[in-house]
Amino acid sequence: MTFSIVATDGTDVGIAVASKFVSVGAIVPHLEAGVGAVATQCYANPRLGKIILELLRQGRGAGEALETALAQDPGREQRQIGVVDIRGGARGYTGRECPEYAGQVVGSGYVALGNILAGPEVVEAMARAFEAQRGELVDKLLAALEAGDRAGGDRRGRQSAALVALRPGGGYLGLTDVYVDIRVDDHPDPVAEVRRIFKIWELALLRREDPKDVVEKKAVAAEVQEALRRLGLYRGEVTGVWDDATERAFREWAGRENFENKIRDDDKIWGTVYRYLKEAASRR
Repeated sequence: MTFSIVATDGTDVGIAVASKFVSVGAIVPHLEAGVGAVATQCYANPRLGKIILELLRQGRGAGEALETALAQDPGREQRQIGVVDIRGGARGYTGRECPEYAGQVVGSGYVALGNILAGPEVVEAMARAFEAQRGELVDKLLAALEAGDRAGGDRRGRQSAALVALRPGGGYLGLTDVYVDIRVDDHPDPVAEVRRIFKIWELALLRREDPKDVVEKKAVAAEVQEALRRLGLYRGEVTGVWDDATERAFREWAGRENFENKIRDDDKIWGTVYRYLKEAASRR
């Protein structure tokens, strides 16, 4: 009743998943930074995720950890599990009682798997998209999820989706390992909704802008002042000079939008932030 991909690039670990099932992100993903990731689905037994992560933490490989955990589960023929370890080992399992179509594709550092699918083309499309997509692991996971959805996904329909990626110290202000964690629990087009939210998450929280995508404050001072006036944060004249009042208003706006980690301490603004400000002002 679910399709997912579990993967690692040797630094990040992540899972992308979608299903005609409410809050699939609460059941399928199990991850630990620097250790590995596990997807538990079909008639999911989330306890297996915890067991497998503990075995990976002990240094077991993906295959050994999966086999050891399954040996403890009398309902294993109804389970579907994908496992990757941080070294890139990958293993998938589909029990004989998982509803058709059920299967997996295992590649270098990833497992694409699913059950009650439109057909094998779903996991095959996910694998192709994952391998073809450039960028970080989270980009590859999202591309794979979208490819599986386009290929037919869960043949019963759509309801929920999730995208999770962990990186040691890669989370908010470097204080957590949560690089991306997005859940859409009930939505008519959950994969598209994950993509929409990811764009906001990326803008607000991820520090991965193109170094060339910047604008000089002095070149856009008038536009920024006008935008901040529309938003009620700048009360001075539109002078085209980036002064202290403009800087204060800009930082206040950035704080309201949770862009505090995107404030630069030089004479430039990230292009992504500048364009978002103009768009926000245009809606007023």
